[in-house]
Amino acid sequence: MKYNKISLPTYNIHIIETKKFKTVTVKVNFKRALKKEEIAYRNVLINVLCESTSNYPTKRLMEMATENLYDLSYQGSNYISGKYSIVGFDIAFLNERYTEPGIFDKSLDFLISMLFHPNLDNSKMTKQFNKRAFDMAYNLLESNLKSLKESPAMYSKIRMLECMEPNTEISLRGCGYIEDLEKIDAKKLYKYYESMLKKDIVDIFVIGDVDTNKITKIIEKKFNINTLKKQSDSHFLVPKTKRLLVKTVKEKSNYSQSQLVMGFKLNNLSDFELRYVLNVYSYILGGGPDSKLFKNIREKNSLCYSISSAGLPLCSLLVVTAGINAQNYSKTVSLVKKEIKQMMKGDFGNEDIVKAKVTYLNSLKELEDNPQSILSMYTGMEYLNSHDISQRINNINKVTKSDVVNLANKVHLDTIYLLEGGEQSGKA
Repeated sequence: MKYNKISLPTYNIHIIETKKFKTVTVKVNFKRALKKEEIAYRNVLINVLCESTSNYPTKRLMEMATENLYDLSYQGSNYISGKYSIVGFDIAFLNERYTEPGIFDKSLDFLISMLFHPNLDNSKMTKQFNKRAFDMAYNLLESNLKSLKESPAMYSKIRMLECMEPNTEISLRGCGYIEDLEKIDAKKLYKYYESMLKKDIVDIFVIGDVDTNKITKIIEKKFNINTLKKQSDSHFLVPKTKRLLVKTVKEKSNYSQSQLVMGFKLNNLSDFELRYVLNVYSYILGGGPDSKLFKNIREKNSLCYSISSAGLPLCSLLVVTAGINAQNYSKTVSLVKKEIKQMMKGDFGNEDIVKAKVTYLNSLKELEDNPQSILSMYTGMEYLNSHDISQRINNINKVTKSDVVNLANKVHLDTIYLLEGGEQSGKA
């Protein structure tokens, strides 16, 4: 793969040349500082822009257009990356080597129509999004927000973060909030859309068997974004000072199974520890069927249906999640604490570190098999100063047992959240 970054006055173009795929993928990201009240705006906006355009005023016409472009696929996304909210729109289509000359231009025109020529209800007084498209987008998000509790694993993790770090970026929900959604109408959303085009940091990513010079000229000609490019701050967040006493929150639910989430803060980790040592630590603790949590809590004691740990490096957090029966709460928490202490003492072998490294390296190999995964890697390099694959391989191989033990002694339990279900017994 060959990577080129072209810095223009208003946005950056990132082109990854590779002959590995028959498709070309183009992704446009809009990034701005995270604000609670704007999350709902950004989620509704994605749905509106993907619903119809001025050129294709119905969803059916959009689908017909994609069929004429050899089944071009498109999607929008919004996610939180530390201190920032990132809205992305991407298209994937067959390379013109396998279709017809000019298909890149035609496919890009479809994306341009979606981004810059929305379906509007115009009047002499003001502009607003088409009412039908807006209502469908609004109702979709409203339904998702109201059904959040139907995914107890996701809901319990969100609630733990809200209890741990209330009124901070760490606590914010990526789906948004119903009270903010209710303040949005088609006119306000259009004004926000104009603000996004003028004020967001914009990056355009392209991956495929393409010519960088040719593609750059086409993009420069078609993307008329006139905002002045702004400097980006670090995405990484630092939690508040650790609590002296662990915060415990319990909430009742109608589910038979309970969801336990334990939040740990990581104090003063180095960049190397956040990016590499944390991966090894989390894998040994709760990364799979060979992990300490799985073996000792699920298999040996039959206390849970599932259990795992995951590092959140952007927030300097570690999260342990478990599906349990309510009566097993105290014993499960006690055993998790015990395993955390065992990690501090170095109660694991070098073979555990080797397994963790092999898993990490295998994930890097899989990363190269998918255009979206590769784009995510280069997005991380741009936004998070992440390393390329060769650097990652080199750095993960540097991790020692001493590094893992040192990190283990910087892990502090802060918050326990239980979404408490009914009483049942037995392992899943």
